[in-house]
Amino acid sequence: MAVAPESASSRQGGGLIHWIDQRFPLLSLWKDHMAEYYAPKNFNFWYYFGSLALLMLVNQLVTGIFLTMSYKPSAAEAFGSIEYIMRDVEWGWLIRYLHSTGASAFFIVVYLHMFRSLMYGSHRKPRELLWIFGCLIFLVLMAESFMGYVLPWGNMSFWGAQVIVSLFGSLPVIGHGLVEWIRGDYVIADATLNRFFALHVAALPLALVFLVIAHIMALHEVGSNNPDGIEIKEHKGPDGHPLDGVPFHPYYTVKDIVGVAGFLVLFCGVIFFAPALGGVFLEDANFEPANALQTPPHIAPVWYFTPFYAMLRAIPSFGGTQVWGVIVMGAAIVVLFFLPWLDRSPVKSIRYRGPIFKLALALFAVSFIVLGLCGLRPPSGIFPLLARIGTGVYFAFFLLMPWYSRWDTVKPVPERVT
Repeated sequence: MAVAPESASSRQGGGLIHWIDQRFPLLSLWKDHMAEYYAPKNFNFWYYFGSLALLMLVNQLVTGIFLTMSYKPSAAEAFGSIEYIMRDVEWGWLIRYLHSTGASAFFIVVYLHMFRSLMYGSHRKPRELLWIFGCLIFLVLMAESFMGYVLPWGNMSFWGAQVIVSLFGSLPVIGHGLVEWIRGDYVIADATLNRFFALHVAALPLALVFLVIAHIMALHEVGSNNPDGIEIKEHKGPDGHPLDGVPFHPYYTVKDIVGVAGFLVLFCGVIFFAPALGGVFLEDANFEPANALQTPPHIAPVWYFTPFYAMLRAIPSFGGTQVWGVIVMGAAIVVLFFLPWLDRSPVKSIRYRGPIFKLALALFAVSFIVLGLCGLRPPSGIFPLLARIGTGVYFAFFLLMPWYSRWDTVKPVPERVT
């Protein structure tokens, strides 16, 4: 059979890639992490959220760069610069909403990604370090979003920063000095806004990108988990590839594109029709400039912090200090890092776990949602009681896990993925 001669353009393209590959491992990176990276063939809907989290990270970085071109990080001009972006900058309103609504979408995706890990045991051996990197990403993401939440210098941003930063003052010995160091002044003022801006646009994004790279490298070193919780590397064919795996490209790149398309339909629908989502994504008080003399009727952080804020308020103050509430709020995040060693079940996936774990995970999810709702409401009526119950269920899920995960009945796990 005659072979068509290679065109000059293809030779030039191949030569360029070869020239780059001799000086930078371009092709080997592509092969190791895409074309020849074998992922389990039974990924389901829950595995969209990892790629969606990466998409939202890129969205936040790109839109953030454009916002900094017009934003003024000073107490006198910050709120006005946001108004300028919204009203006078070409497509500024869209960029701002992509960023502000994108922050909420980012946390929704991350919370679902973490919940999938709990369901299918993605924190278990040999993925302990992968889980720790993920928890560090979550911690940095919380700091990054808090700094960004203050930058519009609206009234809720100002008073939210006032409340959250002052909480560190309840810590013994170091509290007062720590609060002054965070503020850069004796009150929330221009110096606070400037250092929050520097951390939000430079230091924390850099840390976030490095942690995401480390997270992906750790994932590809040990391999992806799957809904059956079976290690596909244990069953390889004559070619050395897992029998229950498929190359990530093109199979999962195409599948992820479908997930991205569906997600973008919902995301764009919110941006164009309800960017504030009734005051949940953007509070009404944040459309007013910061005013140290006018406290909003109810001070609450943005929704993705409210579960932890509800835990803080659930603990009564002792001696006029909220130190135990701060400790409980911090412990709610720290306990996540110990999850790989708290889970003693002989199986990984919820498919083969017993009723105790399924009930515990369901109660944990409900308690987290209830805590989020309690954090959005004033601390009166039934909400303090619900917050205390939710806090107890949240910590019971982790602290009792070494016992109930071991006592729970389990089903036999198949040798190959189903």
